[in-house]
Amino acid sequence: MSSTTGRRRADAERSIAAILDAAATSLGTQPQISMAELARTAGVGRVTLYAHFPSREAVLEAVLERTIAEAGVVLEESKPEDGPADEALRRLLRSSWQALDRHRRLFEVAQRELGPARLREFHDPAIDRIDKLVARGRQDGVFRTDLPLSWLVTTVYTLLHAAAEDVNAGRLPHEDAGNVLEATLMSAFAPPLA
Repeated sequence: MSSTTGRRRADAERSIAAILDAAATSLGTQPQISMAELARTAGVGRVTLYAHFPSREAVLEAVLERTIAEAGVVLEESKPEDGPADEALRRLLRSSWQALDRHRRLFEVAQRELGPARLREFHDPAIDRIDKLVARGRQDGVFRTDLPLSWLVTTVYTLLHAAAEDVNAGRLPHEDAGNVLEATLMSAFAPPLA
């Protein structure tokens, strides 16, 4: 590879990173930001922006992919495969809320612009992690088995996002959200009394 090609590739990577950084910040505070405003905020020209991202939706999807990948690292660090499943779920819920809380405005924009089905597709790796953990907890007898596994997993995903919506709307105090989520889900997952 020539040094000119390497320089162009490095410039492109810097431009992409600047665009994604600007979009991650701007979409949370200015949900209707235009592509021209985003280019200005990122410090790149409109031609450069459109060369990398042909539409606002493409920018949003790229920001979402990067954000969810970063959150995946945080979730992995909670070690959901270690220890009793109920303790692992508590750790995973705390990590998931912390990751979502940092980007809850971005997810609000994504839900509105991409739709719930498309947004959920981006979460497939995290959902798979939850699925495995809940299945393990069911086998160990610490989570209920009278409801479908897929429904329990959907409950985690849905309540996490509902908490973010309620915090954004001022219906749930930010400082209470993590504890409310944990209490709600842990009681929902407990096996029914015989």
